[in-house]
Amino acid sequence: MVLYYRDVSFVTNTLLSLHGTLALLAIFIFPALESSVFLGFIFPGETAVILGGVLAYEHRIPLAAAMAVAIAGAVIGDSVGYWVGREFGRRILDSRSGRLIKKEHVRAAEDFIARRGGFGVFLGRFAAALRAIIPGLAGMSHMRYRTFLIFNILGGVAWAVAFTVAGYLAGASFRTVESVAGKAGYALAALLALAVVAVVLLRRRKAGRTQQALAVDEPAGTLEANGAEEI
Repeated sequence: MVLYYRDVSFVTNTLLSLHGTLALLAIFIFPALESSVFLGFIFPGETAVILGGVLAYEHRIPLAAAMAVAIAGAVIGDSVGYWVGREFGRRILDSRSGRLIKKEHVRAAEDFIARRGGFGVFLGRFAAALRAIIPGLAGMSHMRYRTFLIFNILGGVAWAVAFTVAGYLAGASFRTVESVAGKAGYALAALLALAVVAVVLLRRRKAGRTQQALAVDEPAGTLEANGAEEI
């Protein structure tokens, strides 16, 4: 954990030392790689976006440019993640590395996307624990790309603008904003997970009631059939 913290701090400090084109390129790359190569599990994309706002506050890059590249990185990266999930998702999950993800969790997430559709893609953009996998799962569930793209753009714009502005307003106190953003993202992920569990439990309860009803109706139908044979 200490090594992970030092690695993240090194990346953060390196980003803060950039300016101009290199800074804008970094702000684009981190959100773009977050879901396309699952970099989000190591370095959350919102950290780079917040830092973009800090750099804009320090007049090292234009604020509008920071927002633009963050939006582009989020939308393009998630689109790549969608197509990777659609073409290779099952193969990745069946591989040795994919076995680290519990199958029931994948099924629950797919069920959530199937029920919530594009709105689930929008919400997933703000959940730190889900942002890296939601695009791939959307592709695996064969959500229409047009639907995915619409909500991907809406979520990417809202997310990028919100965190860039947060970094800009925070200025030198960006670490406080970064911490709050991460905690909020995990809280939202927990709420979404609880919603998925609730849906699964309700489905099982409904299925159990259906089976009980069939079990009660079956003897009555059998008696009627026997009565007809005797006549």
